[in-house]
Amino acid sequence: MSMTETTAECWISVARKSEVEPGAILGLKVGDRDIAVYNVDGIIYASNNVCTHAHAYLSDGWLEGDVLECPLHGGRFEAKTGRGMGAPIICDLKLYAVRVEGDDIQINLS
Repeated sequence: MSMTETTAECWISVARKSEVEPGAILGLKVGDRDIAVYNVDGIIYASNNVCTHAHAYLSDGWLEGDVLECPLHGGRFEAKTGRGMGAPIICDLKLYAVRVEGDDIQINLS
């Protein structure tokens, strides 16, 4: 691929914004991916739903302000960046680009 070519974007509707109230986390299965969609002060974010430390769903955990907390061992991530915030987290969380079209939350899987 040359430097001027880009990978095609793959936007997919995954939920309605009205389903994700501020402070809420919604766990979804999109194809073979486990996705977490969350609302931080009215802005929607999406990431992998599985904690990078151990196999636990972040959607079973908590969103406090802009921090996601895993329900298994209390690992914490910055919701807006995916950055792990110390032990036991040793690897950041993968985020997906998000856009809202009307009431549809769409994520970019490319």
